[in-house]
Amino acid sequence: MNRKELVEEIYRKQSFLCVGLDSDPRKMPKLPIFDLHDPIFEFNRAIIDATAPYCVAYKPNLAFYEAYGVKGIMSFEKTVNYLKQNYPDHFIIADAKRGDIGNTSAMYARTFFEEYDVDSLTVAPYMGEDSVMPFLNYEGKWVILLALTSNKGSHDFQLTTDADGERLFEKVIRQSQQWGTEENMMYVVGATQGAMFQDIRRVAPRHFLLVPGVGAQGGSLEEVCRYGMIPGECGLLVNSSRGIIYASDGDDFATVAAAKAKELQQQMAALLA
Repeated sequence: MNRKELVEEIYRKQSFLCVGLDSDPRKMPKLPIFDLHDPIFEFNRAIIDATAPYCVAYKPNLAFYEAYGVKGIMSFEKTVNYLKQNYPDHFIIADAKRGDIGNTSAMYARTFFEEYDVDSLTVAPYMGEDSVMPFLNYEGKWVILLALTSNKGSHDFQLTTDADGERLFEKVIRQSQQWGTEENMMYVVGATQGAMFQDIRRVAPRHFLLVPGVGAQGGSLEEVCRYGMIPGECGLLVNSSRGIIYASDGDDFATVAAAKAKELQQQMAALLA
C-alpha cells in the first residue's frame, strides 16, 4: 500500500485507527471457541471481523506469537493471510522491531516482505544505515523506525543530547531521512510524549507517525492530533491494543471490542473534519 492509498483509506473510513493484535491466551476469555486447534488465530479472527469497519490497520506484535514457538508463528501467518484475503484494504504492520548487520537485516526483510508479504515492519535504528537499508529495498513496503517511544525507559537514551544540543531521537529522524523517504518510512512516536510531537514535526513535517500509547497507556488522542496531524493527509496511525482487544473478558468480547474501536473512530472522524 503506497502513501496515496493509505491517505485515501483514512479519509474514506474517517479513521486512522490501528488495532494492535497483542494476543495472549492467558488474557483471552475462557470460551469454548478457544478450545479449538488454534485459539490465537480464532481470537484474532473474531477481533478482526468485529473491528474492521472502524480501523485502517492491524499490528500483530511478534512477541506474542514467537512466545508459543512454531504454533505461534503459524497463528501469525494465518492471521496475516486472513487479513489479506478478507480485508485487503487494511494496512498490516508486523511489529517485530528487527535490525542487525546488513546481511542479517536482508534476511529479516525477506521474511516479512517476501514470505509474509506484510505492508510494513517496525525496525530498530541503533545499528545505523546498513542495518536499515535492506528493508528499504522493497517497493511498496514501509519501514517504521523507532524514534521516540512511550515507555519510561525512553528517557535513558532517546532524550539525551549531544554537544550541539540535539537529542538522540531528533538525530535518528534527521539522519534516517537520508535513507528513506516520506513514501516508505514512518516513525514510532509514543502518544504519552504529548507536546513533543511539535519537535517531531519540526524535523519530520510530512512523514507518517505510528503512535502507540493511546488508551491503556494513557496517551491523549486530542493532544497527538493537535501537535502531530498533517492537514489534508492526517499523517498518523494511532494504535490501541489492550484497550480494544481485552475490553471484555466475557463472551461479548468481540462486540465490546467493536464498540471501543467505533468510539475511537468517531473521535478520529471529528478530528479529521
